[in-house]
Amino acid sequence: MSHPAPAGSRRASMGGMPGRGVASRDEEAQRALNAEAPDIPDLWPRVVALFRPYRSALLLTAALVIASAGATVVPPLIVERIFDRALFPPDGDPQLRLLAELVTVMIAIYIVTAGLQVWQTYLTASVGNRVTGDLRERLFARLQSMELAFFTRTKTGVIQSRLQNDVGGVSGVLTTFVSSIVGNTVTVLASLVAMVLLDWRLTILAVILMPALVAVQRRVGRVRARIASRTQESLSELTAITQETLSVSGILLSKVYNRQRLETDRFRAENATQIRLQVQQAMTGQWFFGLVTIVMSSVPAVIYLAAGVLIDHGSSVLTAGTVVAFTAVQSRLLFPLMALMRVALEVQTSRALFARIFEYLDLEPAIQDADDAVGVEDAPGPLGAVEFRDVEFRYPGSRDDARPTLDGVSFRVEPGTTHAFVGPSGAGKTTIVYLAARLHEATGGAVMFAGEDVRRLRHESVVDHVGVVSQETYLFHATIAENLRYARPDATDAELEQACRDASIHEAIESFEHGYDTVVGERGYRLSGGEKQRIAIARVLLKDPPVLLLDEATSALDTVSERVVQSALDRAAQGRTTLVVAHRLSTIARADVIHVVEQGRIVETGTHAELLARGGLYARLAAQQAD
Repeated sequence: MSHPAPAGSRRASMGGMPGRGVASRDEEAQRALNAEAPDIPDLWPRVVALFRPYRSALLLTAALVIASAGATVVPPLIVERIFDRALFPPDGDPQLRLLAELVTVMIAIYIVTAGLQVWQTYLTASVGNRVTGDLRERLFARLQSMELAFFTRTKTGVIQSRLQNDVGGVSGVLTTFVSSIVGNTVTVLASLVAMVLLDWRLTILAVILMPALVAVQRRVGRVRARIASRTQESLSELTAITQETLSVSGILLSKVYNRQRLETDRFRAENATQIRLQVQQAMTGQWFFGLVTIVMSSVPAVIYLAAGVLIDHGSSVLTAGTVVAFTAVQSRLLFPLMALMRVALEVQTSRALFARIFEYLDLEPAIQDADDAVGVEDAPGPLGAVEFRDVEFRYPGSRDDARPTLDGVSFRVEPGTTHAFVGPSGAGKTTIVYLAARLHEATGGAVMFAGEDVRRLRHESVVDHVGVVSQETYLFHATIAENLRYARPDATDAELEQACRDASIHEAIESFEHGYDTVVGERGYRLSGGEKQRIAIARVLLKDPPVLLLDEATSALDTVSERVVQSALDRAAQGRTTLVVAHRLSTIARADVIHVVEQGRIVETGTHAELLARGGLYARLAAQQAD
């Protein structure tokens, strides 16, 4: 099977190798820092729409936030009464009863506010994490719907990073967005109203620098957004390196080629980039918040000075209680204002992460059901009939002037017969099989299934009627029984055993200490190649599909294992339409029809004996294998 190298495949420099690898990464980092996040139309309305299913909880949360935020500015106003009416009243005698009442009210407000904040925290955490979970599920479902070609051109680690790191990166904004924005906004507004009621002149003096601070904050946010985008790209690369090199296959490869040090250097280089970006992101804006702290902390001193000047000029409005209450309210303005600025900065920073998430959510699968799609059971032809009509196929990203992977391929497979496809590597044999299973979509011509164009059949229906056994068998890190039931979760133990007997693997499973409850290990590495293949065959037999696709199912096995597996495959193919891709001609000599594929075209068709007699490409391949 030939197709373009996946976009996002390893760099030639291997990242951690000496020379230009690290330098090129630094250049990439600089370009990324200068680049904006992906342009996603209506980004923020789409983010807000994520909260729509939780409107009731949000309204209750907002009410609690407003109540608790509004209550926080009441105590400073009570302080004014404590000073001017209870401690230092105009007649000069302290009013102890009034003082006790005011202190009791203050304490009650603190108790109620604390209770409201606990309730509010629970609601915001619940809503925020549910929204995060919904986003993660939508992203996973979208990735599940993508065609096979998407995964051949995208690193698994990059996909995992979008699903885990990017969604995790925005979870903080989603969980604190409502409470922080609403609560701190109410607190700031209530504080400003209280300050104006106390003295409008001091209020102007206290807030005169705020517009300038907001303008600076917006500029800092844009810088942090660019750094955040590059940080996530670096984290994606780090995840990809980890996934590639710490899998069983990756570890085996690095050990047999003694490349542990190279892989460690590659990880170290990307890790250093990640550390540098994380520090840069953490420090960007810290000087700004330091400036805000200095300005807001200095305001009380300026207020005292201004109050002194006003009193000195004969102002009768300002009293000691007013000045103390004003500075108390103004000090309460500092923390919510800082929190609002930090949230605004986080929202700007998270824009890059939201853009990356929605970029994946907006992906359109290449294979989609037509509006009038029907099930295979409603197709006009016999079940198990497969036909290619002048099929052309190009992999996504291929150059227009490049030779297509398949070019004008036509054949018909009658129900219950076996057709084999042979030819040189890269001729397009596997592509034919994957098109029959609708794992790819033809770019020209038509693939017919049960007498109907597969583009007019529901994709799930086609998949339900097809079973695939490939050269690289994938088993989950689970028990043998769980791996088998992946094909049919409701299968009984007796059905599992029968499928395994038909696949010639039951006796081997019974010889294991835990039998069908044996955990096979990562990708089934605790089993031999032949055992894995026979479990894969048993899994297909449990599915019981009318069409069976075998893609080099025995090419990686030794002679003894090949014979056992081939015998199991022959039994599995009985009564089914079977398409077989094989390099070893001995495994397909009894096929009803053999197609010889070369450079994307079928150049010969016939039985084993007929093709040998013609003396063409098939005969040459047979002679080469006989040598």
